[in-house]
Amino acid sequence: MNEQLRDVRLRTGSLVLRPWLPGDVTVLLDAYRDPAIRAGSRAPVADEAAAERWLRDQAEGRESGLRHSFAVVDTALGAGPVGNVVLVRSGPCPGAGEVGYWTAAPARGRGIAPQALEALTAWAFTVFAGAGLVTLDLLHQVDNEASCRVAEKAGYGLVEVLPARPPWPREGHRHTRRAAVPGR
Repeated sequence: MNEQLRDVRLRTGSLVLRPWLPGDVTVLLDAYRDPAIRAGSRAPVADEAAAERWLRDQAEGRESGLRHSFAVVDTALGAGPVGNVVLVRSGPCPGAGEVGYWTAAPARGRGIAPQALEALTAWAFTVFAGAGLVTLDLLHQVDNEASCRVAEKAGYGLVEVLPARPPWPREGHRHTRRAAVPGR
């Protein structure tokens, strides 16, 4: 794995997107106590061991180059993470990836999620253009209206309603954003 990609930090406004650190265990546990974050997570974090495992998984994902998870720090609110954004590049199509995010309850309603998602998206389309990345999907449960708003603000259009399937008990939305094509 390219060391520059492993240690990358992104900045936008008062936000810093940085790799998750072992010292972020407490922040992670606090965030996952929120029912909204647990409900939208494919890998809930219930205790310190699970938080440590989650942090290891993020580091391993970076090492593999297939998962780039960023702790979102809003310097206007302090030095600790208030959210997460992630790019997952796996599956049969190298031209497609998936993004996700969450924002801790005390930081919601400040525009952090769309701003962080936009920064991640711009970075992904720039860094992985040579690898053929042209499409990013954002998936969420159909009843998550806040995620629809975040997706729209970050330029992800609603493409389809997905059927319910484990681990999701309800239908979902797939929002998509495509890389800008030069000259168009």
